[in-house]
Amino acid sequence: MSKKTPNFEFIEKELRKKTYGILSTIDQNGNSHSTSILYAVSPPESKFALYILTEKHYKKVKNVENNNSISFVIPFPHHFLRFVPANCVQFQGNGEIVPYNNSEAHQAFENGPKILKMNIKQVSKMNSENEDPVFIKILPKKTLYCYGVGLSLMELRKNIESGNYSVLIPPDV
Repeated sequence: MSKKTPNFEFIEKELRKKTYGILSTIDQNGNSHSTSILYAVSPPESKFALYILTEKHYKKVKNVENNNSISFVIPFPHHFLRFVPANCVQFQGNGEIVPYNNSEAHQAFENGPKILKMNIKQVSKMNSENEDPVFIKILPKKTLYCYGVGLSLMELRKNIESGNYSVLIPPDV
């Protein structure tokens, strides 16, 4: 078993390095809908949240407007050992549609990795009347469920179940 389980601060730092996740929402008929997306993490001085830049007419937006319960998975693939299953962080939470001019969401994208900066600049340059960008703000519930993040492959090889752990989001974060 691992000597020390990673804490929230470690997981938050790792999530800030990533930009790709899988968002699951529920449609008006109660069916699940999953889609891959780019995400940004809120600025450190703000309440912990994730932001997704999208367009108002997309299914994920309509689903969140109808039912704000979401599930989110962030995979951490092994780039050199592709046959090894990816580590991941997953959680349940609530989504909220926020307008494109939301300063916290813009700051999250502008302070993120290069792909997010490029994404927000591209949308900002578009002046098409057909485009109606919005953000989905995702507020996780208090627990992040993790597998393998921060643990060595040798640790996991010795005891595959040692990779399962959870971290609580501190109430003041």
